Amino acid sequence: MEMFGVVYSIVQDIAADRSMGSLRGDADTCFSYMSSYEFVFTLCLMKEIFEITELLGQALQKKSQDIVNAIRLVSSTKECLQQLRSDDGYEEFITMVVEFCGKHSVEIPNFEEIYIMRGGRARNQPDQLTKEHYFRVELFRATLDTQLFEINRRFNEKVMDLLSTSATLIPRNKFRGFKASDICEMVKKYYPADFTQQDIYGLQLQLKHFVSDASKDEELKNKSTLISLCQCLVETGRHAVFNLVERLLRLLITLPVSTASAERAFSSMKIIKTRLRNKMEDDYLANSLLVNIEGEILETYSYEDVIEDFKKKNRKADL
Repeated sequence: MEMFGVVYSIVQDIAADRSMGSLRGDADTCFSYMSSYEFVFTLCLMKEIFEITELLGQALQKKSQDIVNAIRLVSSTKECLQQLRSDDGYEEFITMVVEFCGKHSVEIPNFEEIYIMRGGRARNQPDQLTKEHYFRVELFRATLDTQLFEINRRFNEKVMDLLSTSATLIPRNKFRGFKASDICEMVKKYYPADFTQQDIYGLQLQLKHFVSDASKDEELKNKSTLISLCQCLVETGRHAVFNLVERLLRLLITLPVSTASAERAFSSMKIIKTRLRNKMEDDYLANSLLVNIEGEILETYSYEDVIEDFKKKNRKADL
């Protein structure tokens, strides 16, 4: 928004400069759009939405997402969007748009006038569509409803239930709200194909021992994410004892809001396993994906390290 005045002035100068040739016509068209109330209205709306959703978007880009904070961010983002969508939110928004228009000499329309849609939309234009109704309902509320729909679709009741219940497994939260029976009910409801009835009974027993162990052990009790908790279980060999707990953790960390690694893996697979390389074996594919996804780790290794590691194994020929 701060750059609007600068860009607006530059485009205006280009449109008025006869020496610019064909660029002058493009600049004139661009200037007419930028100087319209609808453009400013849309620009301000985009700014408000981006400011509300920025924290959630940044958090979801992290490889390891703190589930507790993810739940809070989803709830607060939805609440902020709902507040903006309300009548009071719209009045505050319009006040900001009008001030912006006044600052940059953009003409404010008469909202009682009939709004004329252009292009293909004109065929479906409602009768007596005023500019007030268009900007408030067709543009403002429709855009916010789309944003809320997308958030509710991705963070549906099932995902939020899984996140809320699984957050009680994190040791750093001191197992606040933890109930083994609730977790087992969650497993029955959402992972029936991964746990038999006998597994669920064994999981309930393992959870009690796991909580007792994690509450005392220095390595475990400071873990703040499911990924770091799962890694610690493997590194300390506890995954052999708490095998059902580890299985549950692995299922939970595949949720997109828990980690972006799963999405990165599928994106990388399209790049690595092409049509010409579709006979790649699983081990080689896994290694190639690891190199592609965890590129920052490879920066700590040099070519000499790879050569030395290669020489340690029995080879038919020298490298």
